Amino acid sequence: MADIRTDALKSPVDVAEYLFTRLHQLGVKSIHGYAADGYARINGISAIVTTFGVGELSAINALAGAFSERVPIVHIVGTPSTISQKDGMLLHHTLGNGNFNVFADMFKEISCTTAKLNDATEAATLIDHAIQQCWLKSQPVYITLPTDIVQKKVEGERLKTPIDLSYPANNPDKEEYVVGVVLKYLEAAKNPIILVDACAIRHNVLEEVHGLVSKTNLPVFVTPMGKGAVDETHENYGGVYAGSGSQPDVQERVESSDLILTIGAIKSDFNTAGFSYKTSQLNTIDFHSDHISVRYSEYPGVHMRGVLQKVIEKVDLKKLSAIAGPKMANKVKENEDNSETITQAWFWPRAGEFMKENDIVITETGTSNFGIWETKFPKGVTALSQVLWGSIGYSVGACQGAALAAKDSGSDRRTILFVGDGSFQLTAQELSTMIRQGLKPIIFVICNDGFTIERFIHGMDAVYNDIAQWSFKDLVKVFGAKEGSYKTFQIKTKAQVQELFKDKEFNAAEYLQFVELYIPKEDAPRALVLTAEASAKNNAKQ
Repeated sequence: MADIRTDALKSPVDVAEYLFTRLHQLGVKSIHGYAADGYARINGISAIVTTFGVGELSAINALAGAFSERVPIVHIVGTPSTISQKDGMLLHHTLGNGNFNVFADMFKEISCTTAKLNDATEAATLIDHAIQQCWLKSQPVYITLPTDIVQKKVEGERLKTPIDLSYPANNPDKEEYVVGVVLKYLEAAKNPIILVDACAIRHNVLEEVHGLVSKTNLPVFVTPMGKGAVDETHENYGGVYAGSGSQPDVQERVESSDLILTIGAIKSDFNTAGFSYKTSQLNTIDFHSDHISVRYSEYPGVHMRGVLQKVIEKVDLKKLSAIAGPKMANKVKENEDNSETITQAWFWPRAGEFMKENDIVITETGTSNFGIWETKFPKGVTALSQVLWGSIGYSVGACQGAALAAKDSGSDRRTILFVGDGSFQLTAQELSTMIRQGLKPIIFVICNDGFTIERFIHGMDAVYNDIAQWSFKDLVKVFGAKEGSYKTFQIKTKAQVQELFKDKEFNAAEYLQFVELYIPKEDAPRALVLTAEASAKNNAKQ
């Protein structure tokens, strides 16, 4: 291992300082699990620091979720010194067999690149490359920093030149050809539509998405993972498409289309309501970050950004057929049965009336993830969920990270969390972190006596889907919040929901606010019931 002579450097800085300066240049002002995931979805990128072995394995579920859901996180692992590793010393936090690579080997499978900073002469280059790949591929990277490298010197002059985060341009000839093929089918279609999914968000093509909608005037829909990608106040917005889990008018319009332009599709089970799409690949053009598929023809190495830009530029509106689709409205049900019991079907459309422009809305795996499909967002709302990875308890830590990212940016955006009582019990301690950091989220804990989504998949009355009954709202005080810095509410009737949503002080969100929201145990959003039935059938297949 070679060192760089300090007198050979114009502006020597420590390796650690170099690394954290690079992160700060990208807006990362806090280091955090799941909080890093939420922070990245608001800031664009985030970082987590763990210790070797025990710390990184505690975070591996969170990082696997970020890899699955394409969330860019820089994972920094503090490791034993290079000498200790070379000598195979029997250290704490190891497996006791002298193997110091075992954890890095695990993380290779859930990182888009890894960088071992074992040599100061290469450290700055490896750091820049890892951060660049994290941004461009929108997935976690893994960086190990040995204790004896932390204060080694590298060239600080490099920090004056920002890391190049520009997306590589497509091969001009390939791009031109693919654009021509796309336009051929688009201009020949009778009733085309646009379907926007998660990777449109992750790979930063929302400007192109909105440009395409505005230019073509085509109806636009989102998937559950794409929720928040499109301005839901736009006159062309039709709602959430998830196969049989969709509203009937949405399902009919999408599935009757003779051409579907999918942008950033992730066709997972929960994102498609149990693989219930009834669309044909013969009627589909898929735009992805690394390829374009037109019907059954695939064009590898062609990025959707350049193709979308050219399609917007070249489409002949005179040849384009734009037939209007359904308009999504908050279909708020009146209290037809005169019951004051809060139901999923009643609550979620009503929640849209409470939301404001630019809110950050986090929904937990379970009833919240499915219920939010029926909520129409105001302009600029950012939605966070973990539909693909689906780790119960994700949302509480993600809420902390998202709220902190908003605070770090100087924004006054409200952060709103919807989480079930069972899920909340898994990561409740993050409430303590929110209090310590002075964050002011609005937290709705849906008290429905256990794991409702699991009940519908298997075991409606099984004891393993039951939970201990907590006094949730008292936790704010237990975790150290001072009197006057928070408010708690216990909401059990529709009238109380309406009164709360009209409360000006509650809407102002000047405190941490914690709401116990009571909904019957066996009540679930329609889409969840349909998806759970499909999941149960898949699980039962021999």
